[in-house]
Amino acid sequence: MRTSLSAALSAALFLLLAVLVPLSALSAWVDLEIDDTDRYLATVSPLASDPAVQNTVAERITDEAMRRIDLGPLQDTARSLLHETVRSFTTTEAFHTAWDTANRAAYEAVAAALDGESGEAVTIDLAPVIEQVKQELVRDGVPFADRITVRHTRITVLTADQADDLRGSFRLLRDGSVWPAVGTLVLLVLVVGIATVRGGQRAALTAAAVVGAGFVAGAVVLWVLVAVGRDRVLDGVPNGDRDAAAAVLDALTASLRTTVWVVLAVGAVLLVGAAVVRLSARRRAARPERTDPGVPTG
Repeated sequence: MRTSLSAALSAALFLLLAVLVPLSALSAWVDLEIDDTDRYLATVSPLASDPAVQNTVAERITDEAMRRIDLGPLQDTARSLLHETVRSFTTTEAFHTAWDTANRAAYEAVAAALDGESGEAVTIDLAPVIEQVKQELVRDGVPFADRITVRHTRITVLTADQADDLRGSFRLLRDGSVWPAVGTLVLLVLVVGIATVRGGQRAALTAAAVVGAGFVAGAVVLWVLVAVGRDRVLDGVPNGDRDAAAAVLDALTASLRTTVWVVLAVGAVLLVGAAVVRLSARRRAARPERTDPGVPTG
């Protein structure tokens, strides 16, 4: 009876951790990264040097500019020249500044998408970048540069429909904040502590092994959630924006992927360590006691 109860409690703890670990990680991620303006901007700012982002920006700006320029047989030549010029501009400090400006506005779109009721997509408006490009081209004396119109040209990161689908989950995670993580740690201390007091070392090792297995399962669940979420978001993004959107999503979820590996490593250490200690203790207990050959036994 006692063995059955212990097995049931171990199974319940394992399943609870498989749920609490990803919930804790996601809630803390929303609270510490998505809801923090400075951290959000610090995360996406380095993407100004990402080739996928630079290529997408160059393509979008070139396409938008050439819609308003008609040079007849020289159209393709002009497009190629403009694309190379814009691509070169994306390696400058001015582009980094314009990118940060665009992402500060994009963060407001993120907040609106999470706080609003419907219809808010998450996009990065390239108008500040186009303005900088136009100024650079005019300064360099490119003939048609003054004909470039600065318009709201956007890279889609999250469509309005996707934002609507995710809004409820984000609100729940935001309400949770860091408390699921705190609750998980308190639960672990209580479980291992009670097991040690009531059952000694053997029970404590069993609890540690179950905790380790739960951590491993929770890390796998978190990895699946991040991967599936990434694929779902990118499936709704226009093809021309997909590479840049993927770079943004990967940057924003980098801390979650790190959490997966940290929790997986901790869980594996607990699980393997507890198993090794228990096996060693069992071997010592099964080993016959040695007698001193110089001492008579009869």
